[in-house]
Amino acid sequence: MTENDEYRIDGHKLIYHPERVTHWLKARGDWEKAKTIYPIYLEISPTGACNHRCAFCALDYMEYRPRRLDLAVMKNALPEMALRGVRSIMFAGEGEPLLYHEIIPLAEAARDAGLDIAFTTNGVLLKKDIAEQLLPLASWIKVSIDAGTAETYAKLHGTAKGDFDLVIDNLRSAVRCREKNAISCTLGAQMLVLPENVDEIGRLIGLCRDMIGLDYLVLKPYSHHHLSRIRRYKDLDYTPLTQKITSSLRGFDGSFKVIYRKNTFQSHIRGVQRYRSCGSVPFFWAYLTAGHDLYACSAFLGDQRFFLGNLLEQDFREIWEGKRREALFRMMREGFDISHCRLNCRMNLVNEYLWELENPHPHANFI
Repeated sequence: MTENDEYRIDGHKLIYHPERVTHWLKARGDWEKAKTIYPIYLEISPTGACNHRCAFCALDYMEYRPRRLDLAVMKNALPEMALRGVRSIMFAGEGEPLLYHEIIPLAEAARDAGLDIAFTTNGVLLKKDIAEQLLPLASWIKVSIDAGTAETYAKLHGTAKGDFDLVIDNLRSAVRCREKNAISCTLGAQMLVLPENVDEIGRLIGLCRDMIGLDYLVLKPYSHHHLSRIRRYKDLDYTPLTQKITSSLRGFDGSFKVIYRKNTFQSHIRGVQRYRSCGSVPFFWAYLTAGHDLYACSAFLGDQRFFLGNLLEQDFREIWEGKRREALFRMMREGFDISHCRLNCRMNLVNEYLWELENPHPHANFI
């Protein structure tokens, strides 16, 4: 096993965008300067439908509605997003992205616009013909497997046991396709560690490394969404599970990467944020629902305070520089209570970094 997280999955990548950070620092409370700070990263949900009913789904309250993006609208929006400063898009969201029948032309439109793209998927629909078309377009594809046996997989994903072997076969085929065609797309898997699957970590590592040939496996903790209808893991204590995780990692050496998100697990155990305000919203990322609604934060989907506009009604620039984002900008600057935020949200480590920039240690100049 290697602890070299070269993908910085357990870190953040804002350090690679110093110009955007400098713009943010100079803007401070000035809306006229802040309004042109566009997101670096967008998560886009092509469809609200999903073929699984995972026991840990954070967005179950969105009700898996079978709504979908309008491809023509997105073909117009994606070039403008890139022009304004968006650099990457992850297709994931409140549904399964590969259920979107036009996912190939949508991905092609994003790449043609100059955007880096990636997919987080359950992998059931990542069949050979789809993989052959997506692999050359994507920087990475990550599949949520979350178990080492078909029985546990079916229980946690709310699906048939046969889907487990189907996902394994799909990933093996994708790896062969990548090797045959010398494609650079990184292929990985993730396990959201829970009491039901913690004893299967070693088995899943073996599957990913030896049977499939993936590049990495991520081990991450559950993060409760305050609107989620699922409550069973709300107060999950990872303290007794971390020893099991560590024991499962012994003996796995070599080039295969097991990315144990130790910092994120420790943040979960600590239970408090190391910053007093969210500096990333409404700046460095955003979320587009399958209904074309743009939100400044995925932890508050459905909350009108974080809703910025709809792409069917306005273009991307009008939304991002509009009055709703200005109101949110002022709300966040005026002391938004982050105790209402999701613990270990996607921007957690970004916020720690931004807080330090605005509140440096008195010895900061002793480099």
